[in-house]
Amino acid sequence: MQGLFLEDLSVGQSAELTAEVTGGTIEAFAEVSGDNNPVHLDEDYAAKSQFGGRIAHGMLSGAYISAVIGTKLPGPGAIYISQALRFRRPRRR
Repeated sequence: MQGLFLEDLSVGQSAELTAEVTGGTIEAFAEVSGDNNPVHLDEDYAAKSQFGGRIAHGMLSGAYISAVIGTKLPGPGAIYISQALRFRRPRRR
């Protein structure tokens, strides 16, 4: 599999990934990342937080960005070397 080359990219191209973030997703990410903050894993603890309940790890968003870049656009073979994320307002669904 080969992704696009730099010269194949143009302004306006897009790609997306759709994923449902479930409790299982959050628990699996906690296991892999080692981030066992109770605001992600413990509903009783998280209910008393400013968020009012469990929230997903912010870096899970970063992982999804990596997935789009590495599998969709530009695709396989692509490696990005940095990203900056700012989490302004986590929200619950």
